[in-house]
Formats: sequence, structure tokens, C-alpha cells
Amino acid sequence: MGERLGVGIGWRSEIDLTVERMPGVDFVEVVAENLHHDELPESLLVLRGRGLPVLPHAVSLSLGGADPVEMDRVEHLAAVAELTGAPLVSDHICFVRAGGLDSGHLMPVPRTREALDVLVENVRAAQSVLPVPLALENIAALLRWPDADLTEAQFLTELVERTDCALLIDVANMWANARNLGDDPLATLDGLPLERIAYVHVAGGLEKDGVYHDTHAHPVPAGVLELLGELCSRVRPPGVLLERDDHYPSDEALAAELAAIRAVVER
Repeated sequence: MGERLGVGIGWRSEIDLTVERMPGVDFVEVVAENLHHDELPESLLVLRGRGLPVLPHAVSLSLGGADPVEMDRVEHLAAVAELTGAPLVSDHICFVRAGGLDSGHLMPVPRTREALDVLVENVRAAQSVLPVPLALENIAALLRWPDADLTEAQFLTELVERTDCALLIDVANMWANARNLGDDPLATLDGLPLERIAYVHVAGGLEKDGVYHDTHAHPVPAGVLELLGELCSRVRPPGVLLERDDHYPSDEALAAELAAIRAVVER
């Protein structure tokens, strides 16, 4: 669905010059909460001037929470979307706040019908303010709530059907959940409305004490690229984006990861 984006990278202020001069970057994603609503950093203006799409990616809407959505956060995302001329915006299928407390983490939503009803209501509230389509991302989790009514694929499919949102599929998160929770990522892919994918995330991580951590600070494992290949064998995603948030490697290493992603997509 949507426009063809190509292969992209997450724009971060620490690697702004790297992103500007790196070949093979077709679009960028930026954390919406890191931007002012009325002024873009010079580097993003440069990229916009070249015609690269800049996609705001939010981390704080807490759409899966039982509390009503804080509309000032949605309004900020809407303003950033206008400022960047974005074709779409995104956030996560999670909650980050409950009972007045902020977890500081993306917490998984129970896969129950009751939780889905709350998520759908909050997504619709956000969509009523946003000027562009909203894509929602599956998260990595170290636990699953008990007594699920729906599989991951059923939950995401019904969410899409009831809200007309798009999907931001993170194959690194799917791979992490397969490692840590025993999820079957291929069964999930087979059950998803793949035509509703807006774009795809790829990222690296690290295994420690038998647990895989989706750090966004380490190289992309071969297993994640293999899962990306499985997705691409089922549908050609409009875009695939590399996330990197810390321990930035050399420009050459980042370019090599982008080239490896592009090779999988174009295979």
C-alpha cells in the first residue's frame, strides 16, 4: 500500500552527516518526540530538499493503554507530519503509561478482545486528529499476558479491519519474540494482511544470558535478514528501514547493512 519508499535508515542527530552523504538511502524515519513541532533540524531540511520522504515515528502515544489518549501528544505528531510533509506517521501497538505512571518501555498489549476494543478506540481517536494515515508496529516483548483470545496475526488483522490503519512490520521484533517466547513468525506472516504493510523495520540486537535483546545498537543478525526474505517472498513491501540508536559503527558498516537489506528486498 502507499508510495514506494525503497530502503531507508532511521535519522538520528548523532549520524546526521552520515545519513546525508550515504549512498543508497531512499527515505528516513525520525522519532517524532525528538523534533520541535515548528522547526526542522538543518540536516532534515537538506534531505527534504532532495525529495527524500521523512516519516515521523512516535514512541509515546500509548495507544494500547486503558487511559484515554493524551491528545496533545497526537497533536504534536500531527504537527510534525505537516512540517515534514510526511505521507504517513507511525507508533507502536503497546502501552507506555498506566495509572499515572510512565514505564519508559513499550509494554505489550494483552491479545484479548477487551484489550483490542480499547486499542481500536484509541487508534480511532488518534486518526481523527492526524492529517495522514497511521501505521502501527508490532513490538518485541519479554513476556506475554496470559489468557489470549487471539493469535498475533488475528489480533493485527482485526485491528487493521476495524481501524483501516496500516502495518509497520518489524521483522527484528518478530525474530526476537520467536527466540524469547517461542512465537512462530512464519505462521504470523501467513496470517497477516500483508497488503496493508506501509513499510518494514530491521534492526540488530544481542543475546545475553539466553535472552535476545532488541538493542538497536548491534549488527543485524542473519536470522533477521532471513525473516525479511520470508516476508519479501510473500509480498514486496513499499519500504524497508534500518534502525540504529546507539553504538554507531563506521559509515562503511552502516552502508554495508543497508546494502545487505537491499539485496534481500531485490532478490
